[in-house]
Formats: sequence, C-alpha cells, structure tokens
Amino acid sequence: MRIGIMADIYKPHISGITNYIALHKRYLEQAGHEVFVFAFGDAEIQCDERNVVYSPGLPVVDTGYYLNFSYSRAAKHLLQSMDVVHVQHPFLSGRLALRYCRPLRIPIVFTNHTRYDLYAQTYLPLVPEEISASLLQTYMPPFCDAVDLVTTPSAGMAGVLCRLGVTSPIEVVPNGVELRLFHERCGADCRAEFGFSRDDILLVYAGRLAPEKNLDFLIQTFAGVAEAVENALLLIIGGGSETKGLKRTAGEIGLGDRIRFAGMVPYERLPDYLAACDVFVTASVSEVHPLSVIEAMAAGLPTVGLHSVGVGDTVEDGITGLLARDDPAAFAAQLTRLCLDHDLRRRLGIAARQASEKYAIDRVTKIMLAHYERLVMHAAPRKRSLGVRVRNFLERFRQ
Repeated sequence: MRIGIMADIYKPHISGITNYIALHKRYLEQAGHEVFVFAFGDAEIQCDERNVVYSPGLPVVDTGYYLNFSYSRAAKHLLQSMDVVHVQHPFLSGRLALRYCRPLRIPIVFTNHTRYDLYAQTYLPLVPEEISASLLQTYMPPFCDAVDLVTTPSAGMAGVLCRLGVTSPIEVVPNGVELRLFHERCGADCRAEFGFSRDDILLVYAGRLAPEKNLDFLIQTFAGVAEAVENALLLIIGGGSETKGLKRTAGEIGLGDRIRFAGMVPYERLPDYLAACDVFVTASVSEVHPLSVIEAMAAGLPTVGLHSVGVGDTVEDGITGLLARDDPAAFAAQLTRLCLDHDLRRRLGIAARQASEKYAIDRVTKIMLAHYERLVMHAAPRKRSLGVRVRNFLERFRQ
C-alpha cells in the first residue's frame, strides 16, 4: 500500500506525536509498504528520513509550526496517489485531507492524540472555557463524521470525544513503543554523569517543559517529598518554554541542588536515563496517551501520577504505579510512600514492565494495518468528477 501520514508539524520539532509518526512509518516500511509524511515547514529543513514532504508555510513565532491552508501542487498530487491517508491533527491537515482526498474516495483515518479542550484553556486563557468548548463541540462531530475511521490511543480520550458530541464509532488503538530499546539498558553511567550515588532515590520526569505539563505543581510537590526523604532527587529531562521559570522556581524554594535539569537528550539515550532512575513522575492531566509513561514502564519504572484521562488509562493504581487526586498533599504522600518502600517500588516496576508489552510497536502496527487494509478493500473505485478536474485545473494558476 501507499500510505500518507498527514501532520501539522513534523521533524525537527520534538514531541510524542512526532516520535509516534517516525516509529509508525518505519515499521510500516519494514512491513513492505510505501509511506510518505506530509507536513508544513521551511524549504531548508533537513530531515533524516526519506519520503517526508514539506509544503511551505508562514512560521508561527518560534513555535516550530508553519501556517498554510494548502499544500504545494507537487505535495497535493503525491497525496492524491495514496491508497489511504492517516491524519494526526484535525484542523489544518485534517481539513486538507477532506479537501484533497475525500473527493477521490481515498480512505481517511483520523487519530485524536490531544486534549484540545485543555490545550485551549492553557494557550487561550482569555477565551472563556464555555466558548472554547462550544467551538470544539461544533467542529469535532462533523469532522469525525466526514472521515472513514476515528481512532484514539486511550479509552478515556474516546470518552472525551463522546462528551464533545462525536457519535462516529471510535476504535481505541494505542500508540506503539519500541520496547526493545528500553529493555536492554542498565543506566549506571547516567547516575555517575550527574553525581548521583547508588543510594539516592531518583525521581524522573521526561517530556516537554510546557505549561500544560503542570510542572510547577510537580516541583512544589517535590519540596514536600525532599523534606521527608533526604536522599530523594528529581531529574527533569526535556526542554521547552518553561525551562527558565522552572529553574528559577527550584532555586527560590531552595532545591537547586536536589532538582537537576538534563535538558534535551537524544532519543536513543533516553532508555539509559530512565534505567538510571527509580520512579517516573508526572503531574500532567492533559495527556491522551502518555508515551513517556509507557517508555518508563518498559524500563521497569513505577509511575506516580494524577487520576486523569491518559495517565489513568495507562497506570493501574497499586499495580503498575500509584495515582493521586489533583491535590499537592495527596500527590506528595504517594511519592513519599514509594520513595520509602523499596519492595513496593520493585513490585510495581516488575508489573509495569510486563504491562508495557501491550504497547509493543510491532503489535500495534499490525492492528493499524488491519484497519488500513479493511478501508482500502471497501473503498469505492476512484473516479475524478468534473468538479475535481476543474478544481485541479484552476489550482495550477494559484501556485
């Protein structure tokens, strides 16, 4: 099959969705399929993959996003030669999928990765929550009705879509992780790199340092843990807009020597960093399918998080980690409990590693491929209508 993956943003931007696309593409190619990624970007972007097609766009400040409402003519024509397209974002690339592919009866799969309701509250604070919710309730149901298959990585996110009014059938298909990378690392060198001793209890967060990750809450909560557990340390891996503010907060509360910032690390080194730690921590409530949690599980780490969609779907409370209500005292109590109980950490970590097997990328790829093949098999024969041919003719003069 020729498979087109459509995204609003791709490499060099780093995110869970970018990592998912790259890994999914690679395993689809290993299965013998021809896969193309369509995204917006600068013409000078250097990508380490073949078959990545960028259409030009207007850069949005320094976010890494580029804004455009059409693909280049070459990208459009290539997209229209696909057997199936898989959309990762519902707005820009989602609308283009409907515009370019639906008239040609090319099956469209849409995966909802993001809690757009919570992102609107974080990034559009001046917009009343009722208005942002109303906009999503207006947009998402007809968009989901227009595509051929809606998937989401977690059952909790499927529930969120239903509450937004989506009535289309929703398939829960987890995002895959290359577990082998996380099973084979020891992590000893990373402890030495930061001057950590074997007796230190090392908590770790890995991900973007962005407002929706609730990292101020995490750092303030760790202050309580640090008082109770003198050898507890927090390692924060990642970069983002909140980095300077978080470092400042750590210094202001007197924990500059107990909270270490590793910055961005190459993805191939992440398994070593995780293997060097004892507990994975996250205070985010915006995750749909937290790949960082699954990667930590694969590395044999228990997770402490908040009861929420995504994290709550992934972590089994008391089995593979501990969950707390959205309250600093409750969260600190769970962290402290796990820091002080070595046997509990070990038991939860073993169960977490076993539970991670359900997210193995080869297993998940087969599930998604079965959906692609079913849609392609039942797709109506393509026929370029007069309207499509006229539109294609006119677009030659617009570009």
